Amino acid sequence: MTQTTESPAASGSAAVRPPHRTPRVHRAWFVAAVTFVTIIGAAAFASLPGLLIEPLHGEFHWSRGAIGFAVSVNLALYGLTAPFAAALMDRFGIRRVVAVALSVIALGSLLTVGMTATWQLVLYWGVLVGLGSGSMALAFAATVTNRWFVARRGLVTGILTAAGASGQLIFLPLLSWLVEHHGWRPAAVTVALAALAVVPFVWLLLRDHPADVGLAPYGGEYAQKPAPVTGAARRAVTVLLKAARTGPFWLLAGTFAICGASTNGLVKTHFVPAAHDHGMPVQAAAGLLAVIGVFDVVGTIASGWFTDRFSPRRLLAVYYALRGISLLFLPMLLAPAVHPPMIFFIVFYGLDWVATVPPTIALCREHYGEDSAIVFGWVLASHQVGAALIAFAGGLARDVFGSYDVVWYASGALCAAAALMALVIRRPGARTGDAAAVPAAA
Repeated sequence: MTQTTESPAASGSAAVRPPHRTPRVHRAWFVAAVTFVTIIGAAAFASLPGLLIEPLHGEFHWSRGAIGFAVSVNLALYGLTAPFAAALMDRFGIRRVVAVALSVIALGSLLTVGMTATWQLVLYWGVLVGLGSGSMALAFAATVTNRWFVARRGLVTGILTAAGASGQLIFLPLLSWLVEHHGWRPAAVTVALAALAVVPFVWLLLRDHPADVGLAPYGGEYAQKPAPVTGAARRAVTVLLKAARTGPFWLLAGTFAICGASTNGLVKTHFVPAAHDHGMPVQAAAGLLAVIGVFDVVGTIASGWFTDRFSPRRLLAVYYALRGISLLFLPMLLAPAVHPPMIFFIVFYGLDWVATVPPTIALCREHYGEDSAIVFGWVLASHQVGAALIAFAGGLARDVFGSYDVVWYASGALCAAAALMALVIRRPGARTGDAAAVPAAA
């Protein structure tokens, strides 16, 4: 859409102002930077649950099952809130939704300091932090990218996706040190302060749409800001029902469920105990997980760059195939000491950890246009469901078979299935026109 010539009488909003001369550094990059910092600040909450289990068990004598239930509620709400958060951003704006989400995370973290019963842990950490974190999920990054970028969308998606891993790398050592030397309460307060510290940046620097500042999106043409979309919850469900009638949605949801199963559900949950079963010290195994996080950042940004240049279907197929092969070899690599083949696996697997996100978002955008952020929210929900299922199944398999070997092999086979599913996702055609162009206001 070219520069508007409507008179101010047509609409009194700033959305129809003629675009300003594009600055040397486009405002979209500042918005992306604020989004990156916001996701890093919010990542503190994701670093804490695993550190809370033993301290809470030791102080309150709560069962690990009860504590784990609260974390499960958190994970479930993280996934299920995302599509509704994307719809709320369309209704109320990115700034308001993100600021409220960060405040809810801070409130939930602060309230845990005074809890005395497990139901309070479920309410404060499970429900409040789960709802807040779900609103800060990848749907936030997808919405910002869709609205502010036409060119370099894959690269920006990769950078914003990597922000979560970067935040965990920053906060995990700090929070673990706090828990070890000062107890879990200062760590919970730190999470709250990290979330609150980002709120002013969001409110002052983040803008909902390029038209708010009279600009075209980066690499695109000027477009008026669309009217707020009412009925956010209804729209999220409507978009789900509409997308569920298409084959690509189920293929994307299925591949992303396997992604969650083979990363958060399997490796993040069971790698350390599996390595310990083979005699590796817990600290050494945890250190290897941290190294995965380092290469996760590199791999995700690189994946965004590749997504701008290559078919996202083929990229997904390659990513899942390589991940499956690496998991098939892992049982042979586990040993009491860290050796070069294990280091190679950690680097290789880390590069592939969430490299699937940029091409998955790109495919959602191709098929579902302006609804793509909400559709991706539902696809992300499937990711969390897959992670939850394999986290439970992995522990059950360890109890039944006495080792994790069958879990690694089964996950490798699932990744092979995901690679095939990615290849059969068809390109959107003239039947819908969704892929002809992504609306600049999407």
